[in-house]
Amino acid sequence: QVQLVESGGGLVQAGGSLRLSCAASGLIFRLSTMGWYRQAPGKQRELVATVSSGGSTNYAGSVKGRFTISRDNAKSTVYLQMNSLKPEDTAVYYCHLGTPPPSREYWGQGTQVTVSS
Repeated sequence: QVQLVESGGGLVQAGGSLRLSCAASGLIFRLSTMGWYRQAPGKQRELVATVSSGGSTNYAGSVKGRFTISRDNAKSTVYLQMNSLKPEDTAVYYCHLGTPPPSREYWGQGTQVTVSS
């Protein structure tokens, strides 16, 4: 069983920075693709960024150049560094783990990020 625990959310002014962390339990972390998703009120959950087991990254166009996803396999932790935050980045951010086949996925409980204008 995999558990994901997020931390690092909070309230920040526009233009500020936050770093989210997601610690995973279990031995599957280093083989898995890790990702961050977000869901704003009244909107569908959307992809923010992913990092593969090999370190390849992918970003939503809206965050490219401002957010950086990284992983530390020794700590079974994935990070999301968020810079130049905008009010439209306000959402609950969820950590996601996708295993290699047979594919399974796990979600964290979510952490609130609020960006004030």
